[in-house]
Amino acid sequence: MAHATFDDEPRDAVSLSATSQEGELHATIRLALPLVLVQIGMMFMGVVDTIMVGHVSATVLAAVALGNLYFFNAIVLSQGTLMALDPVIAQAVGARDMDAVSRAVQRGLLLAAGLSVVTALLVLPAHGILVLTRQQPEIVPDTTSYLQISIPGALPFLVFVVFRQTLQALHRVAPIVWTIVGANLTNAGLNWVFVYGHLGSPAYGASGSAMATLVSRWLMAIGLLVFAWPALRPHLVGPWRAALRAMPLVRLLQLGVPVGLQQLLESGAFGAIGLMMGMLGTTEMAGHQIAITLAALTFMVPLGVGAAAAVRVGRAVGERDQAKAKEAARAAFVCGMGFMSVTALLFLALPRLLAGLFTREVAVIAIAGVLLPVAGVFQIFDGAQAVGAGILRGLGDTRAPLIGMIAGYWLIGLPVSLLLGFHTHLRAAGLWWGFVASLSIVAIFLAWRIRVLFRAEIGRVSLD
Repeated sequence: MAHATFDDEPRDAVSLSATSQEGELHATIRLALPLVLVQIGMMFMGVVDTIMVGHVSATVLAAVALGNLYFFNAIVLSQGTLMALDPVIAQAVGARDMDAVSRAVQRGLLLAAGLSVVTALLVLPAHGILVLTRQQPEIVPDTTSYLQISIPGALPFLVFVVFRQTLQALHRVAPIVWTIVGANLTNAGLNWVFVYGHLGSPAYGASGSAMATLVSRWLMAIGLLVFAWPALRPHLVGPWRAALRAMPLVRLLQLGVPVGLQQLLESGAFGAIGLMMGMLGTTEMAGHQIAITLAALTFMVPLGVGAAAAVRVGRAVGERDQAKAKEAARAAFVCGMGFMSVTALLFLALPRLLAGLFTREVAVIAIAGVLLPVAGVFQIFDGAQAVGAGILRGLGDTRAPLIGMIAGYWLIGLPVSLLLGFHTHLRAAGLWWGFVASLSIVAIFLAWRIRVLFRAEIGRVSLD
């Protein structure tokens, strides 16, 4: 099978020759910046859906918001599982083992197909689950319709994830950025057509938003395949016999499921805090939504840096250059925590000004103004744990972040939130101080785990 080489990389490729900390920092930034844009772009698709349907009615807005939340929680385990490709492909690239890269890509696509069925099975009983959880009766039909239309979008979304993880490891990031830009423009345009009923289309409301998102997800998968065909072709057109072997697929699942569980539990912990906030009152919930939106936006940066760290560290491991892997880890921590230090200062210094960008309600601004300084305290820890998880993924350790998540969020953070939120005068702020407890513990644990792993020789992840 003909394979591409690494000797003539495109302009957006990151040089592998950086050995000094300054050179590695520059390489990490060059790779992380487009990955941050991709993270923001994927988040922005949901924002556009919300804005578009918000002009129809509050009922349609609530239905789409609930549908988005349900679909995300149904697919997050599958999405995280496919991130097992990070260490496998990046380490194979570092070792210049092109056959291993091809097998990993092919196995990733096979898993994406299987996991899309799992996602569909989780979404199909949505109506019964919505009724069982006592959602508002007026939004259940629209939410159910939104989710049923979204089911065929699971496969292209997961295929996009496979291609994205592959191209990140190959340092071909420009096609991912252009694909996300195109998908966002398409999603906005089709929302305008299907939600409001323009260009001869009926006004479908919530269902129209789902149709726009469905088309955009297929565009993401097909567009990325087209834009990145020169890089992906050598790994797709060759023989697939080795990729069909059962045991390597099982090992890939064993590597990826902890990542999926980690992301699912993290999402669940933040969702639990949101439910608790709703128990305190509508004003508290509104202030929480503003603060969590700002915190989620800033989190996209260390999340992108973590993805870059998985690639840079994984490549160094594949090259058997432990010193370079350590430099990549240090550079990632500097980037992620450096950025979050700046946002922490902004949250601490200008909380009410930032909250005022979202609402004019004085009571809501007051709540958000209390929560944002707490976010300022946990920003650095949040950045550290995101980057730390990426570094460990590059090293092939996907279980430590899961252990840290269970201990930090569920065994310590949530009990602290319950205690301070409902049994002290802190109320909303008390719920958020649980974030500080959980994120700090996870960050410290992951940093310790990285230090322990770097004391020994680190080998490649092997599926075959």
